[in-house]
Amino acid sequence: MEDQILEWAKELQSIAQAGLYYGKDVYDRERYQRVRDIAAQMLSMRADLPMDKVIEVFCSDTCYQTPKVDTRAAIFLNGKILLVRENDGRWSMPGGWCEYNLAPADNAVKEAREEAGVDIAVKKLIAVHDKDKHNPKPYLFGIVKIFYLCELIGGEFAPNIETSASGFFGPDEIPPLEEEKCSEEQVRMCFEACASENWVVQFD
Repeated sequence: MEDQILEWAKELQSIAQAGLYYGKDVYDRERYQRVRDIAAQMLSMRADLPMDKVIEVFCSDTCYQTPKVDTRAAIFLNGKILLVRENDGRWSMPGGWCEYNLAPADNAVKEAREEAGVDIAVKKLIAVHDKDKHNPKPYLFGIVKIFYLCELIGGEFAPNIETSASGFFGPDEIPPLEEEKCSEEQVRMCFEACASENWVVQFD
């Protein structure tokens, strides 16, 4: 039930945001604003967050609401995948939010350089996933996750503000993952894609 309340809050916020953007009638805009306020109150109670924080994160966007895009680079060497250690101690494939001025594949290259210190070439699309269908903890917004099979060109890891280590791991060596960023299911999918000559792109 708690997750359903979160989903209702997210849907109400999306409807209200669209109404505030497209609505012209002053009374309709008042109603949409009230719907948005109710959605924020639902989330505040559900997540035990102060209202000002909810409004800042959940209700500050304008225009028609669309999903955010996250890219992940599957980089292999000798049958092992490159993972980076996040600041909380768990591991993930290099990646992150897609920059507004970069194509998704270019974003994967940028994130690999920033988080893992490596230069890569994107070779193949592995999957396009709806985060809520594959990763735990529903997010406040819709998220599309794009996984790319990449070729390692060079480079060397250096600690940075986002990651503290990197390493290559075999399929039987996968460390504790930051599963909101990439689940074990998704990492194993990337192993399968790397081993396949005729990989069929997965999508939701």
